[in-house]
Amino acid sequence: MTHFLHTQAELEAGLAKLLLQDPRLKPVAEKAGAFTLRRREAGYAGLFAIVCGQQLSTASAAAIRERLLAAFQPFHHDVVRKARTDKLKRLGLSAAKIKAIREIGKSLADGVIDLEAIGQMDADDAHQALIALHGIGPWTADIYLLFCLGHADAFPAGDLAVQEAARIAFNLRQRPDAKALAKMAEPWRPWRGVAAHLLWAYYHVVKRREGISLEPGKPKAIAARKTPAKRNKLKKLKKQVKAKRKKTNG
Repeated sequence: MTHFLHTQAELEAGLAKLLLQDPRLKPVAEKAGAFTLRRREAGYAGLFAIVCGQQLSTASAAAIRERLLAAFQPFHHDVVRKARTDKLKRLGLSAAKIKAIREIGKSLADGVIDLEAIGQMDADDAHQALIALHGIGPWTADIYLLFCLGHADAFPAGDLAVQEAARIAFNLRQRPDAKALAKMAEPWRPWRGVAAHLLWAYYHVVKRREGISLEPGKPKAIAARKTPAKRNKLKKLKKQVKAKRKKTNG
């Protein structure tokens, strides 16, 4: 049976069932505290927003999305995919993203994929149908299923914030990769999506950072960490700059 998280009550009920299935998550839930369900618009607009926001800050992605929504009325895949390339670039889209949204729009127009039908599939089948489209990788597919459709079993194993949360929560020696985390999440079916929400909330608490950036890049708390080698390199550069200034000033 396919479960969906359309309301806060459904999220809380799913969490209660998840904790019964895997009691190891109870301390994680206690640390995370209460967290709310977050949803985004479904359909082409929702998928479009996720693709366009990849590897961008939340603010930049939101600004581009607002410009695009204002530029295309109605916001339909046919209208967007037929738009001039120079117009799409002026609105902030890269060449790769322009190609991706056009291919997705063409697939929708040709009936290759039906986003409404996707919403009725189980998580694995829906995931496979989405990643078959150009421009949609595993992370994008799972984020769409989880946030736009509210799929209770979608699990973005490639999200580094979720991976880091799992590393800390289970006291692992290193952060699990997507394959390892997907295997770890098997006992959480059919509530893997609830587990993802829980791990993001846990990450937010332990790192004091926003729990999800909606991009498969490094969480800021991880990316900002400097290794000893980097620190030494920075010190050396500072000394060189200081010596150069001293020499210049006589």
